[in-house]
Amino acid sequence: MKFAMCNEFCEGWPFADACELAGRLGYDGIELAPFTVADSVEDVPPDQRRRIAEAAARRGLELVGLHWLLVKPKGLHLHRPAVSARTEDYLRAEVDFCADVGGSKMVVGSPRQRNVPPGQTYEEAWDRSVEVFRRLAEHADGRGVCLCVEPLGAAETDFITTAAEARRLVEAVDRPAFRMMLDVKAMHEDEEPIPDIIRKSAPYLEHFHANDVSRQGPGFGDTNFRPIAAALKEAGYDGYVSVEVFDFSAGPETIARESLRYLKEVLD
Repeated sequence: MKFAMCNEFCEGWPFADACELAGRLGYDGIELAPFTVADSVEDVPPDQRRRIAEAAARRGLELVGLHWLLVKPKGLHLHRPAVSARTEDYLRAEVDFCADVGGSKMVVGSPRQRNVPPGQTYEEAWDRSVEVFRRLAEHADGRGVCLCVEPLGAAETDFITTAAEARRLVEAVDRPAFRMMLDVKAMHEDEEPIPDIIRKSAPYLEHFHANDVSRQGPGFGDTNFRPIAAALKEAGYDGYVSVEVFDFSAGPETIARESLRYLKEVLD
């Protein structure tokens, strides 16, 4: 397995500085939240995209891909009729941005932007999602990018709240460039034990986010990663384990250093 960190916990840092930290500490890759670069990736010109790719390469890092796809621009939503077409167009633009900066994965999370809106049924949102993600996956496949749907708990969203639903969506979309990822914090809200989720999801699994149920980094709280590590190894997962946190209070250096130390202890 390889290790990456998400750049947004280096709050306010230039992307190049986050890459310097990741490279210095021994990470293999870095994951980029597009809203940390610009309000819209459509406004990022080719020379800036090239500099982003070069910042990672200069530190010996793979730019793994993108996450938090729909934080900005404001107002995007997968299912609201007034903005759904615009949201699909923006995700297509993000596929191109991801490929241009050297990334190969896009985490489809953004829980609030995928909630089922009033006046719409879950089945209607589901059917639209299948159609949209088929089109996007076909475009992504041509750019060497894989879309990874992220199941998130009911406290965050009402659409794709379990790994079982994510697996079913992957099967329904049925495109090589549409798979799933798992997030440790989110799996704590699932009905199934985390090791069982990992084993059942293994044929669909493209990416993995490591964090503690406390919203801090792995190893910072009470989440025991040893059975998680054992399940990943048993499943033959050899992709990225990427540190994503939501509580930045420990500071970028401490989060990055101690998270990697703990992950290597339990996963290497």
